[in-house]
Amino acid sequence: MIKDFEYLAPKTLKDALTLLDKYKDEDHKVIAGGQSLLVLMRQGLVAPQYLIDIKGISELSYIKSDAKEGLKIGALTTHRAVEKSPVMKNGYSVLSEMEKRLASVQTRNWGTIGGNICHGDPAGDPAPVLIALNATLKVAGLKAERTVPAEDFTLDYFETALEPGELLVEIQVPSPRPRTGTAYSKFNIIESDMATVSAAVSVTLKSDNKTCDDVRIVLGAAAPTPRRAKKAEAVLRGKEVTDSLLKEAGNVASTEAEPLSDIAASAEYRQELVKVMVARIGREALARAKKA
Repeated sequence: MIKDFEYLAPKTLKDALTLLDKYKDEDHKVIAGGQSLLVLMRQGLVAPQYLIDIKGISELSYIKSDAKEGLKIGALTTHRAVEKSPVMKNGYSVLSEMEKRLASVQTRNWGTIGGNICHGDPAGDPAPVLIALNATLKVAGLKAERTVPAEDFTLDYFETALEPGELLVEIQVPSPRPRTGTAYSKFNIIESDMATVSAAVSVTLKSDNKTCDDVRIVLGAAAPTPRRAKKAEAVLRGKEVTDSLLKEAGNVASTEAEPLSDIAASAEYRQELVKVMVARIGREALARAKKA
């Protein structure tokens, strides 16, 4: 049962930040699509005194890109808009592919990409992909703005780097380097369910189109936060990427994971999934890099 609360619905970013500043010392929550927050409220896990609904702030819903500044996505852009945007074809197709497997169409039609990130669930789909793409998150308060690397935004289970009075306003993704391929997938029993384990891999090749110049391997649902497997990255960086080397990287990545056991899978099973998925998704990223 949801307890009573005072509902506030600003229509501009400035109004929203003013309200957040006013109530930053009070028990409040920000709601966008509400796909996650309302579930917690119905379960009685959170009971805010003030609910600030930012869904109506149209200035935070957009997708744009250019070669110099890369891709910019407003925090209130829906998952479905990201999935269907033709902009994603210009080097960001992995984002569209990720969105196609995020929950149901109904959820994607209403839920926002920024809301998903701010929920801080380590099993969420967007964060590993954005980290693999080296994205930056723009955060605003009433008096100042700042940027946070996507890999530093989630601090722990359902805890983010947002300070009181701040909102995530924009996702910034740099233009991909030449010969770069990025792939993402997740393992789940039900197609529209959360990830049991997920992984995103980005590979950049040198001019010989064989040697790994740079790589980012990101694990989801395998630790308290989306996690880069930096030791596994070191296995590949500077070497010709082969199936055996990708298998080794997967084995190393599994040692960097810190999964929990729950109703979906044991910690040991999740570590085995990491081994398989890093190698498999790494092969797909490599193939894409060779064609880029």
